[in-house]
Amino acid sequence: MSISATEALTQSNAFASATPSATEAQEDKQMFLELMVAQLRYQDPLNPTDSGEFLAQSAQFTALEKMQDVADGVGALLGTQMAFGAGAMVGKPVSWVDADGVTTHTGTIDNVTFGAEGPVFGIGGVEVKLAQLLSVGSPSTGTPATPTESVPTDPTDPAGTAGTAA
Repeated sequence: MSISATEALTQSNAFASATPSATEAQEDKQMFLELMVAQLRYQDPLNPTDSGEFLAQSAQFTALEKMQDVADGVGALLGTQMAFGAGAMVGKPVSWVDADGVTTHTGTIDNVTFGAEGPVFGIGGVEVKLAQLLSVGSPSTGTPATPTESVPTDPTDPAGTAGTAA
C-alpha cells in the first residue's frame, strides 16, 4: 500500500473548519494499523512479505500526518493574515459589485466581521464579501506626477551647476 503526495488534502478555505478532529485522526491511524496487522496475519507463509515494506508504509503514513499538520498550520496562518489585512481596511474607500455582478457601488468600510467564508465588510449598512470588492482606496486620476525641480543636464558640467544662480 503506497500513499502518493498528491493524495494529501488541501484546505481551500482558510476560515472553514475542514480539518479533521483529533478523534478522526486517531481513527485513521487505528484503521491503518488494523489493515497492516491483517496483511501480516493473512500473508502467504511460503512467501512472506518483506518487513522493510511495512516499515516504509508506516513511514509514509507518518510523513502524511506531518504534511497534514503543516497544511493545517499554513491554513491557519492564511486565515490570520486575511483577518489582519481586512481589519486594516476599515475606514478605506472601496468600490464593489452587487451579487448580481452588474451594479457597482462605492463607499467607506465601516466594520469587518468574519464568517466561515472569510471577511465580510460593513459599508453603509450593506454587507459586502471580500470577493465582491473591485478596488480599495481612491482611484488614481491618471495624471502623471510632476517633478518638484527640473535641472537641465549638461555633459560638460558634471556638477550640474551651470544655469544656477550663485
